[in-house]
Amino acid sequence: MAAAKEAVYSVEGSLLEACSCGTLCPCWIGEDPDLGECWAFNLYKLDSGHIKGIDVSGLNVVHVVHIPGNVLQGNWKEVMLVDDRATKEQHDAMVSMFRGELGGPIADVAALVTEVLAIESVPIKADVSGGVGSVTIPGVLESTMEPYRGPDGTVTTLRDSIFSTVPGSPAWVSKAATNKVNLPQYGMVWEYESRNAIQADWKMEYVA
Repeated sequence: MAAAKEAVYSVEGSLLEACSCGTLCPCWIGEDPDLGECWAFNLYKLDSGHIKGIDVSGLNVVHVVHIPGNVLQGNWKEVMLVDDRATKEQHDAMVSMFRGELGGPIADVAALVTEVLAIESVPIKADVSGGVGSVTIPGVLESTMEPYRGPDGTVTTLRDSIFSTVPGSPAWVSKAATNKVNLPQYGMVWEYESRNAIQADWKMEYVA
């Protein structure tokens, strides 16, 4: 009898993402970034789940990235910021998953990163309330965003796109009132207003 397959990871939560492009983000539909390159962050708020049996509920991971051209060509440079509330075990598990070392849908996104400039533990405060998302890392990152809505108040949703940072989950087309990053030691400093943002409720699971 074959051994039963187990979930390498099963995690779910919220995505808060903002970048230098106007709305709608061209990367998600496979087009080149508006400025020819893209400066962005992706925050994964892990509401619940486990990685190789390790509970990572309530923790956050932020990817601050530079994308030099079309998103599908890869060559991203990244700084990974990990919630400083994580134990060493939780920290290592999240880094392994988000760097693609464990396979599955997250590995497809991680494969686009050519260079990880640093992995740091920082205090991350993230919240989604009434559709409004916010993330703060003191002295490093600050952003607030809100989705577009239809005439009846329904959130404008993007699905079946050629690219996604949350494979398999629909996303909310949003706008970031603020998007500030201050990481001069890695060449990543910017401040944008009223530019593209993406939010989502997502779930990703990989069984092997």
